[in-house]
Amino acid sequence: MTNMIQKIAGMGGMTDQVIATDFLISAKSAVRNLSFALTESVTPDVRDVLRQQLSYAIEAHEKISQYMMDKGYYHPSNLDEQLEVELKASKAALKLAK
Repeated sequence: MTNMIQKIAGMGGMTDQVIATDFLISAKSAVRNLSFALTESVTPDVRDVLRQQLSYAIEAHEKISQYMMDKGYYHPSNLDEQLEVELKASKAALKLAK
């Protein structure tokens, strides 16, 4: 039923892209926040835990990025292709708003 609704709304596979993009943004935020927390920590045990969590966050970011590149949702090395992806997503969002 959901696929049919997505097709009618003209979204097709946009839901996967939106979820993956949100997940990527969250992973980037985790890397940034953990890096900040690591520089502010004062005990070796806390730093060790934060380093491990930072490593996990970086791995997650890499996996999500690779998934998105494989699906054609993310083109970090090609600005023109990424612009096309962003324009398509923007048009779909505007279409939903109407």
